Amino acid sequence: MKLSEFDFDLPDRLIATRPARPRSSARLLLAEAGGIADRIVNELPGILRPGDRLVLNDTKVIPARLSGLRHRAGEAGQTSARIEVTLLEPQADGNWTALVKPLKKLRDGEVVVFSNVLSAEMKGRMDGLARLKFNLAGDDFDAALAEVGAMPLPPYIAAKRPADAADKDDYQTYWARRSGAVASPTASLHFDGPLLTALKARRVQFTHVTLHVGAGTFLPVKVDDISAHKMHAEWGEITPEAAAEINATKAAGGRIIPVGTTALRLIESAAKDGLIQPWRGSTGIFITPGFTFQMADGLMTNFHLPKSTLMMLVSALMGVETIREIYAHAIAQEYRFFSYGDSSLLLP
Repeated sequence: MKLSEFDFDLPDRLIATRPARPRSSARLLLAEAGGIADRIVNELPGILRPGDRLVLNDTKVIPARLSGLRHRAGEAGQTSARIEVTLLEPQADGNWTALVKPLKKLRDGEVVVFSNVLSAEMKGRMDGLARLKFNLAGDDFDAALAEVGAMPLPPYIAAKRPADAADKDDYQTYWARRSGAVASPTASLHFDGPLLTALKARRVQFTHVTLHVGAGTFLPVKVDDISAHKMHAEWGEITPEAAAEINATKAAGGRIIPVGTTALRLIESAAKDGLIQPWRGSTGIFITPGFTFQMADGLMTNFHLPKSTLMMLVSALMGVETIREIYAHAIAQEYRFFSYGDSSLLLP
């Protein structure tokens, strides 16, 4: 298929830069066999059935954007340069890969100071990315990062405004637990305590899995033939307990509805012969039209960027023409788009 088949025109005014408040007051486009309906997220308990299971990604976004100073002694004396860092992924050796701007102002072996307690040494570079070794690890690193880091807002929000204190709550899910993501599983941002309580009362069940969302989720597709696109890999885990819960719901005739494309990609990566297996490792699964879904009976997800891999995923689930109709309706009804925008519940 061609990349152009997943394109559409989106008015700039529909790109949300702040979330709905409260979270569950966001609009919800319900798409099922009977057509399209305009609902609200807090109406989910009346939409879902007892015995349905929501699969929730419990990854926690780290405040991955850092600003620091590189100091250098030279012929001109002591000089400093402002260095902006976006952490991308931890490595097995304890270093981090990172985007560094301006990379040309940082030499191997030089140190960037972010605060009185946090600094990082430049260990090397490859493919335009830096390898950084921080002076702290574990809980000390997490605490220092929380103090000075900013949330890594998506490019389309960051272009409109800088991250601020509100984003440290707004860009984190209600159940975030396992640190490691540099982007939020944004479909989950619509859930709050009262909504979860109401869903439990409806006897909707929950299973937590982990997929650490990487910055690659925002990478554009650069090939016209989408089959030539190489998907970025992300680390995930499905525990034996989580796999057992999902399989039991399937066996009992309940629906498995992942909240977000990250949860969907993970459970489909771990599916084999109609059952889900425990999983721990990286997945680079690329879901496009023609894909056979084994686990997901639906999907709750926000509205995605034109020509993105996520548009291809929802088109695989619902059909290309149906997704075009859904997105045309969302634009006509002025739904809010992307990470802080409104939501949809897609039930093929």
